[in-house]
Amino acid sequence: MVVPQTKIRYSVEEYLSLERAAEERHEYLDGEIYEMAGESLAHGDICINLAREISTQLRGTPCRALSKDIKVRTGVLPSPRRMMKGLFSYPDVLVVCGEPQFHDAYRDILLNPILIIEVLSDSTEAYDRGEKFMRYQQLESLVEYALVSQNLPFISLFARRENGWFYSAVNDLSASVHLASIDCRLDLTDVYDRITFPAEESPMTDEMES
Repeated sequence: MVVPQTKIRYSVEEYLSLERAAEERHEYLDGEIYEMAGESLAHGDICINLAREISTQLRGTPCRALSKDIKVRTGVLPSPRRMMKGLFSYPDVLVVCGEPQFHDAYRDILLNPILIIEVLSDSTEAYDRGEKFMRYQQLESLVEYALVSQNLPFISLFARRENGWFYSAVNDLSASVHLASIDCRLDLTDVYDRITFPAEESPMTDEMES
């Protein structure tokens, strides 16, 4: 997410009318429209890897991975009186089980994801961990929320339980993550296939260069 396009505040209906006619993707947050920044090669590769691994494991089940061009609506149902509350976002990977529920007849805004995965970038990490996660928790259907780093092998997983959200993480390429909501296992070697991480400079190297 980047800064709002303008200082104008839009209703949900105005946003959807503009967005469905736009070539670029934009997210909506409480009346403001944000143009989505382009993704890096690593970001795109990780998204493809995640979608491939999850889709393959979901064959023959009632669950499916959906395109990241599908929006998710978080918040109360908009009223016809210029409603300006809520979040409309484009998760990097999302999964729905059973019959998808949509915002309207366009069938491009999902209401009942069971799993959402965001691939982090420097410009969006704080938002994905903070405001966006807070909004996603309003989705009654959501059981798991995963954050995948693109700068190092690291996956954070938030899982909904009866008494709140629980956190776990893995940071080793030899490790795997179990997504209990859809009974899938992600090996980090598969998630980070084709990814080259920035080399860490040793203190000795720094001293030799100074």
